Amino acid sequence: MSAQRSKKIMSFTGGWVALLLTALLMSAAVSAACDIDVAIKISPNVLNLGKPGDCLTVHTDISYSQVAGATVSLNGVAIQSWQADNRGQFVAKFDMADIVSLPLEVGAYNRFELTGETVAGEILCGTQEIKVINNTPRAR
Repeated sequence: MSAQRSKKIMSFTGGWVALLLTALLMSAAVSAACDIDVAIKISPNVLNLGKPGDCLTVHTDISYSQVAGATVSLNGVAIQSWQADNRGQFVAKFDMADIVSLPLEVGAYNRFELTGETVAGEILCGTQEIKVINNTPRAR
């Protein structure tokens, strides 16, 4: 094998190794920023900008008593209100006008991230992708 070909192979391999290390470090940084990973379920599960409604609701799998409600946000939008569901889990509500003002891609799945703190000061986060459409209801 020629010396020039060896250099190309080493350069190519080094590039992949650097890319892999960068991905691993970014993954570690994201998980380090979140102490508690929370499963979330957004309702509605399809956001229609043509008829958005009054609020967007986020159900979680974390106990209501663990969450410092006022610290919670969704993609940077401050929480409007919060409550416990019938299982004692935290439920967050966000003003729909604030949600639809976010930079959303119509016709695609958009990533929503719930963040906040527990009463113990731990960072919680959860994500879900929901489809955003813009269908205006027809007049009857």
